[in-house]
Amino acid sequence: MEPIRDKVWLDEFTRYFEEQNQRDYVLFMTGIHTGLRISDILKLRVRDIEGTHLMIEEQKTGKYKRILITPQLRRIFDEYCLDKKRTDLLFPSRKRSRTGKAKAIDRTTAYKILRKAANDLEYTEPFGTHSLRKTFGYRFYQKYKDVGALQKLFNHDSQTTTLYYIGAAQDDLDDKMAHLY
Repeated sequence: MEPIRDKVWLDEFTRYFEEQNQRDYVLFMTGIHTGLRISDILKLRVRDIEGTHLMIEEQKTGKYKRILITPQLRRIFDEYCLDKKRTDLLFPSRKRSRTGKAKAIDRTTAYKILRKAANDLEYTEPFGTHSLRKTFGYRFYQKYKDVGALQKLFNHDSQTTTLYYIGAAQDDLDDKMAHLY
């Protein structure tokens, strides 16, 4: 999967989700504003986003993470949660558990939502759930050029891994090859 590199495409996706479905719009915006893995995004509840920061235990690593909720994401969350209880899931599925409790959408459903958007927009780059996290990383790196901070945010072992993950290493290779002759 690749990040959304081009701001025009990022705006297209944002507009698409905003017009389609509020839940899916909030899902997309949460991914590109926090850099969280989809597994951590899907388990969020209203109470998790009440303060200035998200405080989560990463499912994959078991590490605790504190992430600032940006002003734009705060406005989106506030509007989205107006009629929700603190215990409500942010991204509920229409499916229920055997006991009738609400369930979050699963990662397969999230993938299908994102792929449908890419297909509808005729976006040709490989695109899926990791693309949200990679888009956050790519934009962070393009703005600040601070691979160390990004490495820490992503809990990667090396800066090389981080640059490869967000596609910056590929961009560098492409640029060098394009200017070889």
